[in-house]
Amino acid sequence: MKIQTVFERTEKKYILTISQRRALLEKIMEYIKPDEYGESTVCSLYFDTDDSHLIRKSMEKPIYKEKLRLRSYSTPKADSNVFLELKKKYKGVVYKRRQTLKYTQAMDYINKGLMPNDSQIMREIDWAMKYYEGIAPKMFIAYDRTAFYSKTDHELRITFDRNVRFRTDNLDLAKGHYGERILDPNLCIMEIKALSAMPLWLTQALNELKIFPGSFSKYGTAYALTEQRKMMYKGGQNCA
Repeated sequence: MKIQTVFERTEKKYILTISQRRALLEKIMEYIKPDEYGESTVCSLYFDTDDSHLIRKSMEKPIYKEKLRLRSYSTPKADSNVFLELKKKYKGVVYKRRQTLKYTQAMDYINKGLMPNDSQIMREIDWAMKYYEGIAPKMFIAYDRTAFYSKTDHELRITFDRNVRFRTDNLDLAKGHYGERILDPNLCIMEIKALSAMPLWLTQALNELKIFPGSFSKYGTAYALTEQRKMMYKGGQNCA
């Protein structure tokens, strides 16, 4: 299986109830099929500066933003493939550069600065890592994903994410995918990822079920929660 390394597409998010998800799949199942990962647990380490510059800027919803992360599908072993990613968004279009590495290679790069190769993508990622002073793993995010793609357009992907969870300690993909839940168990996040306009069968199904785009940043939600707790802790100390 060829691993895609460069992406350019639009991505739309929707917040669905589990019953809406079931109803939607019933309407569109004849047009889609599970992708190569199908059911998986997506685990990501998000990198940021000491003052959380990247996520704070992202939450301001600027025209341009970017993020750096290390991703695996399930808990990796030493020789598992993981993906070091530089993801940029400009005027609603997502551009992603993904470097496939063995887990040990990724950790040698993150912890020791050892370049695993001299590919164009790796150089782009390394430039971004060096541009942000003091950047390091700051947040672990995991969720259970079900992924599909269109039978007639492989670039059209539909994913459903459930059980979104996070932690700010043990920032290592090999430590497992446990964490604190930040999404109601009756909800899931749907993302529709496409190179061009959505097909008629999909827009009709969304309209019939009154499913409209929403907003949910996994890293942003977890970051906001941790900042809120810090403020409450400081407030409690000041009152003591």
